[in-house]
Amino acid sequence: MPSLIAVTLLWALSFSLIGEYLAGQVDSYFAVLTRVVLASLLFLPLLRPRQLPLGLMAGVLLVGALQFGVTYIGLYLSFNYISVPEVLLFTIFTPLYVALVDNALRRRFSSGPLVATLIAVLGAGIIRYDGISDSFITGFVILQLANLTFAAGQVGYAHLIRHYRIDVRQQWQGFGFFFIGALLVVLPAWLLLGNPDKLPSSGLHWGVLAWLGLVASGLGFFFWNRGATQVDAGTLGIMNNALVPAGLLVNLLIWNRDADLLRLAIGGAIIALSLWVNARWPAWSSLSDKRT
Repeated sequence: MPSLIAVTLLWALSFSLIGEYLAGQVDSYFAVLTRVVLASLLFLPLLRPRQLPLGLMAGVLLVGALQFGVTYIGLYLSFNYISVPEVLLFTIFTPLYVALVDNALRRRFSSGPLVATLIAVLGAGIIRYDGISDSFITGFVILQLANLTFAAGQVGYAHLIRHYRIDVRQQWQGFGFFFIGALLVVLPAWLLLGNPDKLPSSGLHWGVLAWLGLVASGLGFFFWNRGATQVDAGTLGIMNNALVPAGLLVNLLIWNRDADLLRLAIGGAIIALSLWVNARWPAWSSLSDKRT
């Protein structure tokens, strides 16, 4: 849980940096490619393939392709169609995908995570809903694909680690495959669809990309996925929506953007309520079973 909270704060800052300094200025495919390459510099030297199960390596490759490659291409492309507040709004459905993917991988249905994440979606929606633009449909569809692949990646990684019973040291040794998987998606996308006329043109662009690649992507993804292995699907889904109030607070404190503090407080309280419901659900469920 502490790592999920820390990465939420980190990504809240990084999320705003994309909208403020890169969207519309730097080619989306190149920005994602740069992040993958820089993050790889941190983890490829740590790779120890001979000490890892083959299935785990293949699984982490797939997770990286989905959670980083497809997700971030979709995220960056969505900024071309919708605003930063609308992107925040449309990410509130990610917890539902987390719960559904987790249920699918477990081959069972658990209503607890779904109920808790629906409450979290309500809270995030109260915080963020302030109207949408006329061209939101394209951006909405692109972002939902990104939300789904992000959910599938983090849930898939948690299931892989639990299945193979990998310790923290082995997670460090194998996480480079995550960025190799992302590169297998992002590099062809850049070569086929990238715009060479919109490369970074200032030191600020490169500085933001360096931060996003080394810190937000490299360390951020490792510790987020590490945190995903330590909590249940309901908590993981709820933490995905904690980015909404965190992102708004960053905008308010750093960029002095207007925010409805009352809605922020009400929505944040509802998200906190969802965490409590998720924690209490097993006890309620067992009590109900005893009565029947």
